[in-house]
Amino acid sequence: MVPLSRRERAALCDLLDHVGSAAPTLCAGWTSFELVAHLVLRESAPLSAAGVVVPRLEGLTARAMRRLQRRHGFTALVEQLRSGPPRWSPMRAEQVDQRVNAMELFVHHEDLRRAQPTWEPRELTAAGEDVLWARLGSAGRLLARRSPTGLELVRSDRAGVARIKPGEPTLVVRGRPGELALFVHGRAAVAQVEYDGDPAARAHPFVTG
Repeated sequence: MVPLSRRERAALCDLLDHVGSAAPTLCAGWTSFELVAHLVLRESAPLSAAGVVVPRLEGLTARAMRRLQRRHGFTALVEQLRSGPPRWSPMRAEQVDQRVNAMELFVHHEDLRRAQPTWEPRELTAAGEDVLWARLGSAGRLLARRSPTGLELVRSDRAGVARIKPGEPTLVVRGRPGELALFVHGRAAVAQVEYDGDPAARAHPFVTG
């Protein structure tokens, strides 16, 4: 079976080819051109891409993305993304690629899909959902580390609970792993999830922001 990371990479690149360089995304201020530049930079020059998670490096990352856009253009960047990580990168190994890139590519694929006016829900394979669920614990804990309330994720497709942030009150979020992945990455507005738990937690920034 083709790994989720490779399937999402191919599908995202096909969609990029289809929508072109000026399509909207769910990433504030980014068109499809900025999105593909970010993904290529992340794999080819990880330190230059650090501004996405380190605020004081935002300027460095923005300049590096603009250089890539000027130097290569949209079509070439899509083909570079499609070809996978550089030969020297540890991410060329299938297991590393799956661990490091599956969720990243899934979330950004949905960033592009769900920003289009005609998007519709899609179903991942059970194996694909399992891959995302396996990553949600560590990714969720990192993304929720500053959460003002407790956060608990519950799978809706099969048994599974992940307490990613202890604390009271607790917000309980139910959905398929792919939808929960979108939720913890700040895409609550488009994530198909349900909320439960302490009513005082319903004003959580993940939900209201």
